[in-house]
Amino acid sequence: MTARRPLVDERAIPSQPSRAAPCALPDTPLAAVRPGIDACVHCGFCLQSCPTYLTLEDENDSPRGRVLLMRSALEGTLALDDPALETHIDRCLGCRACETACPSGVPYGHLLEATRATMLGERRLPVAARLILWVFARPTLLRSAMAMSRMLRALRVPVLLSRVGGRLGFAMAMLASTGDGPRRERYAARGEGDRGGVALLLGCVMEGLLTETNRATERTLVANGYTMVNAPGQRCCGALHAHAGELEQARALARANIAAFERSRAATICSNAAGCGAMMKEYAHLLADDPGWSDRAKAISARTRDVSELLAAAGPAQGGALKRRVTYDAPCHLLHAQRIAEAPLALLRAIPALELVALEGAEHCCGAAGIYNLVEPGTSNAVLAPKLRNIAATKAELVATGNPGCLMQIGAGLRRASIPVRAVHPVDLLDASYAAREREAGRGKRDA
Repeated sequence: MTARRPLVDERAIPSQPSRAAPCALPDTPLAAVRPGIDACVHCGFCLQSCPTYLTLEDENDSPRGRVLLMRSALEGTLALDDPALETHIDRCLGCRACETACPSGVPYGHLLEATRATMLGERRLPVAARLILWVFARPTLLRSAMAMSRMLRALRVPVLLSRVGGRLGFAMAMLASTGDGPRRERYAARGEGDRGGVALLLGCVMEGLLTETNRATERTLVANGYTMVNAPGQRCCGALHAHAGELEQARALARANIAAFERSRAATICSNAAGCGAMMKEYAHLLADDPGWSDRAKAISARTRDVSELLAAAGPAQGGALKRRVTYDAPCHLLHAQRIAEAPLALLRAIPALELVALEGAEHCCGAAGIYNLVEPGTSNAVLAPKLRNIAATKAELVATGNPGCLMQIGAGLRRASIPVRAVHPVDLLDASYAAREREAGRGKRDA
């Protein structure tokens, strides 16, 4: 066990927040979220939900400790360029499990983003983070990067390098894992189209590296009565930028997406990536102070749904038998940010012959957290380790999870640990079930 460091000592945490203290950082993002900081009563209910606190055993790396650090910076007792502040704020995964546990409704995710945005005035992000965010904000470069990644994957370079130590090896294992999807059987999806038009948020990684899952999403939605609507002009959702504190870039990307989906006139916007969907649902918060966009952002947020919500609302329609032993891991931004727990399980339970086994700690973070696993690899791997043990203990063939970062993080971990389990999106399994139904129907016609 590691010793807890004394920057924040839980014995000295006040029972009530110091609302009367002056603000040392006026007109900053952190000052704007002071009501959220004041909502924290330091009860500690968040501690056992926090993956970094459970892993590092340091009060500074708990939500309660970080909120106190935020307050100290806001009140001027801790400098924004203090290395300790940077260390403990950077170590936060932003999984928002503390929000689910918090009885006071502290909007921790908003506090974290505001703190990081304020700190950017005093420091620069790591080079790797800056490069990734820069590329994701530029469609042409992003398309080129994804095309190069697909070429490397086709040449099996990531498979060969996935055993290399360090960040390179893990990054290659993540890329290799995107080729671990289920075997596809083409079928013509048919539906009544009576559930209205749906535009799919294509996503950067989803369309770039998990393209077939996007097509499976479209097929399963059509099979359940939805009509797909094109929405050209989409950009990165801005989640990575917002989580890193680059709020202005996130807002620019949000405005582009709002305009694109407005033009589509789709009744509903569907996301099959938990982090992207959570971001879209928070466009209303992100652009709340922009008079030209706030109402438009609210309308788009209100129309956004996760694919599991739409499919569960439709039944989903029953498919063919799929004899697989599957366990489910809940993406943090689906469970804690969007508060969607049952819909993905309902989707999987609707698949005939599929054996769904419970995963211990399914509600805990896998350590992916956007680009966290690339900039904080040590802590990310430590958070991932118990997840891999629990997956192996289920004896499942497949682990289903509905977020690209989680798919790649868990898939890479399983690959590097030689655990014979593959990570797949829940929609891929439903799509395979529908393909099996079509195959059985075709066989029946031939036999007749």
